[in-house]
Amino acid sequence: MGLVPVQWGDVPTWIAAIFAGGAAWFAYQTIKSQRKQIAEQRQFIAEQSENLALERSELRAVGEDRKWAQARQIHMRQRKAGAVTDGQGNAVGSNHWVVTVQNSSDSPIHDIDVRFGTAYLAAEVYEIPPSAIQGPNPGERRGRPLHLLGPGRLARFLSQRWSAATLHNNRPHLFFTDGNGVRWAIDSYGKLEEASTDGAS
Repeated sequence: MGLVPVQWGDVPTWIAAIFAGGAAWFAYQTIKSQRKQIAEQRQFIAEQSENLALERSELRAVGEDRKWAQARQIHMRQRKAGAVTDGQGNAVGSNHWVVTVQNSSDSPIHDIDVRFGTAYLAAEVYEIPPSAIQGPNPGERRGRPLHLLGPGRLARFLSQRWSAATLHNNRPHLFFTDGNGVRWAIDSYGKLEEASTDGAS
C-alpha cells in the first residue's frame, strides 16, 4: 500500500484561506488600535476631569474671597464711656458702650445693628460725619436697625447705662447685611463670620 497524497486544495481555496487570514489579522489590528484609542480617551477624560475639578475649586475660592471682600472692609470700634460717681461724687468707671461702625467698602451695607451681650439692643443710633470718628459729635440721630450705611460712612451706636459688671458682661456684636444679601456678624474681638438671617433685627 502506498502513501495517499495529501489534498491541499485548489487555488480558490488557498486564496479564500489567505483572505480569511488577512481579514482576521486586520480585525485583530483594528481591535488592538481601538483598545489603544479607548485607553487614550479614558486617560484624556481623567485629565480633563482633574482639570475641571481644579478649576471648580479655584472658582469656589475666588467666589468665597469675593463673598468675604466687602464684609472684611466693615470695621467696628468699641469703647467704654461715661462715668459713674460714687457716694462722694468721684468718677469710678464707665457706664455704657460707644460703638463706631465704619463702612470702608465701595458699596452700601444694610440693616446695621449692634447687640450688647445676647439680650440688649442699642439705645441710640447716630450717623456721624467721617471727621467725627474720634470726637464727641453725635451726628444725626437714626432709628435702629440702621437701614443703610453708604460707602465711606460711619454710624455710632450707644448702649444703655449699666453698672460696671453688666457693662463688662455685655460686649457689643455688630450685625449687617452686605451688598450681596449675606448677613454678617463681628464680635467685640473683631471676629467676622456669617450670621443667621434672623441676627439682630
